[in-house]
Amino acid sequence: MTTDPSATRPAASPTDRPRTLADPDTPFAVVDAYRARRNIERLARRADRLGVALRPHVKTAKSLDVAALLHDGTPGPVTVSTLAEAEAFADGGYTDITYAVGIAPHKLPRVIALLRRGVTLRVLLDSAEQAACVAGAARAAGIAVPAQIEIDCDGHRGGLRPDAPGLVGIGRVLHEAGCLDGVLTHAGESYFAHGAEEQRLAAENERDAAVAAAGRLRAAGLPVQVVSVGSTPTAHAAEDLTGVTELRAGNYVFFDLVMAGLGVCAVDDLALSVVVTVIGHRPEHGWIITDGGWMAMSRDRGTSAQPRDQGYGLVTDLTGRPVPGLVMTAASQEHGTLTARDGARLPDLPVGTRLRVLPNHACATAAQHQGYHVVDSARDTGPAPAIEAVWPRVNGW
Repeated sequence: MTTDPSATRPAASPTDRPRTLADPDTPFAVVDAYRARRNIERLARRADRLGVALRPHVKTAKSLDVAALLHDGTPGPVTVSTLAEAEAFADGGYTDITYAVGIAPHKLPRVIALLRRGVTLRVLLDSAEQAACVAGAARAAGIAVPAQIEIDCDGHRGGLRPDAPGLVGIGRVLHEAGCLDGVLTHAGESYFAHGAEEQRLAAENERDAAVAAAGRLRAAGLPVQVVSVGSTPTAHAAEDLTGVTELRAGNYVFFDLVMAGLGVCAVDDLALSVVVTVIGHRPEHGWIITDGGWMAMSRDRGTSAQPRDQGYGLVTDLTGRPVPGLVMTAASQEHGTLTARDGARLPDLPVGTRLRVLPNHACATAAQHQGYHVVDSARDTGPAPAIEAVWPRVNGW
């Protein structure tokens, strides 16, 4: 992927004219640091009240600068989705990392290399084959490879059911090699749980599954240190995490239209957007054309399954104020199509007008960009907010 110079260029020096959202070439990603901090503080307070450690998932932002907001600038526990992320965050001083994707045997040498650097890197597995590979690699290397058993709490993806016959056997293979660290589950179906009550029930089910699995292992005489649960919807809905040691979530730092559609957040909480430029009009179709297509926004259409379909994103002006009724309803590779809905009048936006688009899925949209131009809506509400910093993403997509 070719680096966009505008994504890595340092912010202007005090002697230069301050750069604003009117300056970089479009399309580019923007993070509102005020909203991100507010989102981070909200979940941190909740985890503290529930009495569990918070292990943020950094796969969404993939940024050391964003991660620095999570623990007051001090590296803390994080979750990653690739070993490239694990290596990049280890280089950034993070030493407590969970790699929350099932381990493949050929990746174990990279895991062991990080362990030898003093990084506590936990791996995830859900089969006897994986457990045997981890145990064998640990013995061969003479170093414990901390492993968590993935528990399936809702049939969403991978994992063992809490009552699976093979659970204890897998735990024993890991324990005998000094590798059993705990259990982990993710309520993936919570992304289809509409409203507070459905999300509360999903959080309760997530907790019960993880705690039950840990109980079975302990009853068999196997130590379970970590009982890890989490998704952005359940993390914000959980009321009782008795028996759980840590809570994971990642999307919450930025939030997105899918989360807003579920009621987990408000549109005003969305911290990530993409700046695009109007490049044309098709009045006979009621279209405004921009230079931001799916290469800028991603192809994710997560809100299409929700009562309110937001197309490819909601449109705001450069200050972040929504343009009434304006939605990005279609996308080709480099072109975005904006249309009006709900009886709104298509606004008169001349060629060259800059807009911001709020994404369906923050993780997918962020992955389309090399970095973020940072603004602070608490301090700057001018027509083109100042760019306070440029935060690069780590290599790990």
